[in-house]
Amino acid sequence: MIIEKIINNNIVRSKNENQQEVLLVGCGLGFKKQIGDDVENEKIEKIYVNLPERPLNQIEQALANISFECIQVANKIVEQAKDVLNREFPDNTYLGLIDHINFAIERQNKGLIIRNALMWEIKRFYSAEYAIGVEALQIIKEVTGVTLPEDEGAFIAVHLVSASLDSVETGKIKESLEIIRNILNLITYHFSIDLDENSLHYERFITHLKFFVQRVFSGIELNDGDEDFLLILKDKYKEEYLCALKVFEYFLKKYQIRLTNDEMAYLTIHIRRITLKR
Repeated sequence: MIIEKIINNNIVRSKNENQQEVLLVGCGLGFKKQIGDDVENEKIEKIYVNLPERPLNQIEQALANISFECIQVANKIVEQAKDVLNREFPDNTYLGLIDHINFAIERQNKGLIIRNALMWEIKRFYSAEYAIGVEALQIIKEVTGVTLPEDEGAFIAVHLVSASLDSVETGKIKESLEIIRNILNLITYHFSIDLDENSLHYERFITHLKFFVQRVFSGIELNDGDEDFLLILKDKYKEEYLCALKVFEYFLKKYQIRLTNDEMAYLTIHIRRITLKR
């Protein structure tokens, strides 16, 4: 690749093998370089292309005004998240995290601390992303020398959660957490028990709920399934089915969504498993 524009010491423009214009980010990529020079490929840390929602010019403008330390930190956090969560993240995740970290450091230096009202829920329902967010605070401290509060680790986790929910609006995360909490409360009150949050069945149920919420916000529904199978479950696990009916009524009343036979069957089975030791 050939350098076509030098943004600063660490960001240059070029074209890839498909002749698409790209933005290349890496330590020293533009240092003492001239237009027409070969790009030092080994220095490339991130490649950005045009995004429908964020053209390359906007990305260039945003990154040019942010310290390279923040860019490197965000890259490290997302790359670590990819390894831990075994998941790919879109460019918007990198860009959103860069903006957030830059702003968080600015706020911290000015003594402006923002508390994360969802920290408890994020820690409980998205423990893997939360753990990455907490580790990210150490990365930020090592690279920038700035110590951010634990609340910021939860904010970083929200960026990762949002990406895992097919880039739903970050504002939807609060509603997602509320749905999960309300369903768990319905089960707890129905059976008058405390659920074992350390059990494998609980963990699997939370995973099921996360994907269910994702389907709710994306408008995707499971097929209506086999009603005979649901009738068998209804007869065999009466209390569990009655509890699932409360969840059905919750979604119908609040979101005007009718759960399908398959959803009701999955709910009944999961509720059976997490309440089995009552």
